[in-house]
Amino acid sequence: MNLLEIDALDVRYGHIQALKGVSLRVAQGEIVTLLGANGAGKTTLMRTISGLLRAHAGDVKLRGKSIARVGADGIVRAGVSQAPEGRRVFPTLSVAENLLLGGYTRPGGEARETQRQVYALFPRLQERAAQFAGTLSGGEQQMLAIGRAMMARPQLLLLDEPSLGLAPIIVRDIFRTLRRIREQGVTVLLVEQNARMALKLADRGYVLENGRVALQGAAAELLASPEIHATYLGGGH
Repeated sequence: MNLLEIDALDVRYGHIQALKGVSLRVAQGEIVTLLGANGAGKTTLMRTISGLLRAHAGDVKLRGKSIARVGADGIVRAGVSQAPEGRRVFPTLSVAENLLLGGYTRPGGEARETQRQVYALFPRLQERAAQFAGTLSGGEQQMLAIGRAMMARPQLLLLDEPSLGLAPIIVRDIFRTLRRIREQGVTVLLVEQNARMALKLADRGYVLENGRVALQGAAAELLASPEIHATYLGGGH
């Protein structure tokens, strides 16, 4: 069963067309990765799914129902959360306050229970619960951004460049946690610069080039593809 369906999506910034007829599917329980160079349209696609951008043509469906005209808050309530590129935590609020803001759509008691579940995923966040988010390390802020997205109890988690700027040991920890998140029944759409790690984690992948889907397939097939290797893996990711 497809949880997310994107059909012939066009998105523009003024006169610039950022996405051109993009179609993809994410089945319930999958991890799907989205690869592409800077400017290929990956973040634009994530922001459109989240309701932060409005498509000019095409459709976005969640569980078969169109969400292309639903606002960002409605999309969160429908079961989609995003941890954006650059983390974007609230620096002058504590870790605990950042998490509770992520659970604003949930009843108070449920939000507290979900917060405990997030602390189980990221024990370091519990250790830093009273600390201002702006004083955390980059890795801790990334944990907080993912934890904040999980507070809404999403069915679909959108992750935009979770490894960006982080040390390899922290990246491995975060990717291990993503496997645990999937084991809890959450479907994941992952934009990631580290193509090798992303394809080893994912079930399937799509490659965007200049706003279009250039390649798609099983993650193992893409990992073995000479074209993928030359373009995305040659730098030793």
